[in-house]
Amino acid sequence: MISSMESSVAAVAGGVGGALVLLGVILFVCFCMFHYKRYSNRNSDTASSDPSAVVEQKREGGSSGSSQATTNPRLFRMKELEHATRHFDEANLIGYGSFGLVFKGLLYDGTIVAIKRRSGAPRPEFSDEVAHLPMVQHRNVVNILGYCQENGYQMLVFEYLPNGSVCSHLYGRDSTTKLEFKQRLSIATGAAKGLFHLHAQRPPVIHGNFNTANVLVDENFIAKVADAGVSRLLEKIDDAGPSEESSSRASVFRDPEADQNGEGSDVYSFGVFLWELITGREASHIDGLGSNESMLHWMEVHLNEDDLVDERLKGSFTAEGMGDFIRLALRCTGFPRKERPAMEAAVAELETILDKEIKRTTVMGEEGTATVTLGSQLFTK
Repeated sequence: MISSMESSVAAVAGGVGGALVLLGVILFVCFCMFHYKRYSNRNSDTASSDPSAVVEQKREGGSSGSSQATTNPRLFRMKELEHATRHFDEANLIGYGSFGLVFKGLLYDGTIVAIKRRSGAPRPEFSDEVAHLPMVQHRNVVNILGYCQENGYQMLVFEYLPNGSVCSHLYGRDSTTKLEFKQRLSIATGAAKGLFHLHAQRPPVIHGNFNTANVLVDENFIAKVADAGVSRLLEKIDDAGPSEESSSRASVFRDPEADQNGEGSDVYSFGVFLWELITGREASHIDGLGSNESMLHWMEVHLNEDDLVDERLKGSFTAEGMGDFIRLALRCTGFPRKERPAMEAAVAELETILDKEIKRTTVMGEEGTATVTLGSQLFTK
């Protein structure tokens, strides 16, 4: 085959021209090999004693041809993240979660990111576990971009969502947002789609710490599920344990029936999230959580007192739509666990509720205003 190629070249360009072409090909191949080597080592500017660098090289060197090889979390350097946050200035501090402080940052390429930082010496298991975080490109899942562990810190870098968490809009101290009913239905649908996408992976990705603080909204209030897989990461590497604040939030959303995390536990947590959307209250104030009997009693009391539904929603929903929404929340937080709907079914039901609510509310009252629905009237039809 090589001899036939050489004869073809000779026939076209002559002996001297063929030699020049061959020399050019050899130089081009050498050039590509040199730059490929530089590209593959572009993130390895530290000695091999850095466990992050070792794991990064292992991942880049292995599984060539795999679609996942191009989507592994990137190994960031402390220098870039310090520059992105102005040396982690307090002015860029935007929150605190189970992984630690959260900073807003601007990368060299202009990408705005959320950087989660906690104290921790470099450890190989940190890099190993980060490599297993779900790199899923989905409209309703917050994407992890990379990680860093240097100078006594461990960090995770995520895409940044400008409107923050849903809890900051529901009951945050600085919240001025009024999320009307259809908007809350849309947020619930987006979060359900994110969880369903995680559960549809093989093997399924169990969130393990789903709560309202981990549902973020972008500039268009599209909901995205954050911190997928981070609870498992913390279980593997955490020496000190989660913070008191994050532990309190997690305990409210954790399935009382489950000893181990699973898809059913995520469904229960999602149901608690729905109750927060319905009531506008933090879940810690919902006394009925934990059993069907206490939840039904709590709901009955508040329906009779007409304060089950967030008062900010009055006039923005129909009895049918709210009733269906409440019934779904009850099923998701119901017992026994096996009778809860799968996330796929929850997505379909929420889409139906939202579609019907949009159709119902396009027809206004005779005077051009929506009808106020009392809580006690929700289940009378």
